[in-house]
Amino acid sequence: MNMPQSLGNQPLPPEPSSLTALAEGPGATSPPEHCWPVRPTLRNELDTFSVHFYVFFGPSVALPPERPAVFALRLLPVLDSGGVLSLELQLNVSSLRQENVTVFGCLTHEVPLSLGDAAMTCSKESLAGFLLTVSATSRLARLRIPFPQTGTWFLTLRSLCGVGPRFVRCRNATAEVRLRTFLSPCVDDCGPYGQCKLLRTHNYLYAACECKAGWRGWGCTDSADALTYGFQLLSTLLLCLSNLMFLPPVVLAIRSRYVLEAAVYTFTMFFSTFYHACDQPGIVVFCIMDYDVLQFCDFLGSLMSVWVTVIAMARLQPVVKQVLYLLGAMLLSMALQLDRHGLWNLLGPSLFALGILATAWTVRSVRRRHCYPPTWRRWLFYLCPGSLIAGSAILLYAFVETRDNYFYIHSIWHMLIAGSVGFLLPPRAKTDRQVPSGARARGCGYQLCINEQEELGLVGPGGATVSSICAS
Repeated sequence: MNMPQSLGNQPLPPEPSSLTALAEGPGATSPPEHCWPVRPTLRNELDTFSVHFYVFFGPSVALPPERPAVFALRLLPVLDSGGVLSLELQLNVSSLRQENVTVFGCLTHEVPLSLGDAAMTCSKESLAGFLLTVSATSRLARLRIPFPQTGTWFLTLRSLCGVGPRFVRCRNATAEVRLRTFLSPCVDDCGPYGQCKLLRTHNYLYAACECKAGWRGWGCTDSADALTYGFQLLSTLLLCLSNLMFLPPVVLAIRSRYVLEAAVYTFTMFFSTFYHACDQPGIVVFCIMDYDVLQFCDFLGSLMSVWVTVIAMARLQPVVKQVLYLLGAMLLSMALQLDRHGLWNLLGPSLFALGILATAWTVRSVRRRHCYPPTWRRWLFYLCPGSLIAGSAILLYAFVETRDNYFYIHSIWHMLIAGSVGFLLPPRAKTDRQVPSGARARGCGYQLCINEQEELGLVGPGGATVSSICAS
C-alpha cells in the first residue's frame, strides 16, 4: 500500500547470515516474503511550518512480535522544508507483561527499511536513517530534524526481546507505544532565552531561533557562553539606575523656571528606565506595557531632550520657542515611525537645532557688537564642559557602542547626556526678576520727567543727567 511500484513488486533482500542468527530465537518465525503494508497518517496544517501528523486509530500503536509497523509522513515542497520535524516515542510499560522488550524506531527518507536486522543500526548498504529506542528503563525517545528534506519519510517500528547487543524476536509480547509526530517552526519555541523568527533568504522561507544572553543552539539550549543571572541583574540595574542622572537637570530646570523642559526630562527618565527593564535579553525582565510603546516613548523622549535643550539655549521669543517645541515633537514622531534605529534620527534634529542656536547667537552678537554669551565665566564653566560631555556621549554612542559592551557604554551614555543638560541649560532670564509688575505704569516717561523738573525750577545752570532727574 502506498509504496512505489519498483519496491512493491520486489521481494525483500535476504538477510545476512550473521545478523539473521541474532534475530532468531526460541519460537521465532521466518519473515513473510512480501512487503509489509504502510500505514498512512493524517496531515493537519495549523499554521506556517506547523503541521501535526495523526495515526489512524492512534496515537497508541500496538506492535505485534512477528512483524514491524511502517508509517508514512508526507512533507510538501517549500511549505515544510523550513521548519523542524519532531518525532516522539513513548513506551507503555504495562503492555510488556514483565518481558524485557525494546522497541526500535527507524526513520528514513523515501525508502523504508525492512528491519529484520536493521533495527539495531538503522542502516543498510547506502541507506542510513535515524534510530530511536525505548525500553522499560528508557521510556521516552525524541528526535528532531531541523530543515528536513521534503518528500515521504518512512518510520519503521519493531519490537525485540532480550538485552543488547543480542536481541531475539519476542514470543507473545505485543508492545504498545505512543507515537507523536509534528512539524514546528522552532525547537521548543526557542525556550526562555530565544525568539522564534520567520526569515526569508531569496526564495527560501524558513524559521530559526534568535538566541539572547549568550545562549546558542537550535533551541537556545546551549549555555556554554551564556550570561549568568548575576550579570543579567547587574546589567539591568546599570541601564535603569543610570537614568537617575536626569534628576539634577529636572531640579535645575524647575528652579530656572523651565517647566516645559523639566517635563520633557522627566518623561525621558521614566520611559528610558522601564524600556531598558523590558529590553533585557535574559530572564531579568520587567515590562509595564507593550514593548513597542516603551521603545517609541524612550526614543522620542531622548530626541526631545536634546531638541528642547538646544532651543532653550537660543533664548528665542516665547511664541517662537513654543512653535519650535511643538513642531519638533511632531517631526520627531514621524521620523521615529519611519526608522527608529537610524543614526540620522539623532543627528538630523541635533544639527538643525544647533543651526537655529548659531543663527540666534550670531544675530544677537551683531546687534550688541559683543560676543554672546557675554561673560567668559559662562563659556569656561558651563558651555565648554557641557559641549565636551555631549560630544563624548555622541562619539560613544556612534562609534564605540557594540552588542558586547552595550550594558556599560549605554549606561555611560545616559549619564553623560543627563550631565551635559545640567551644564548647557541656560540660567533664568534676568527680565524675570527685575522691574516688578505695574512699576512702569506708575513711573513717568523720559520727556515727562524733564518737563516736571524744569517747571519746578530744579535744573541748574550746569545741567543734570536724566537718571538723576528721574530718580528725584
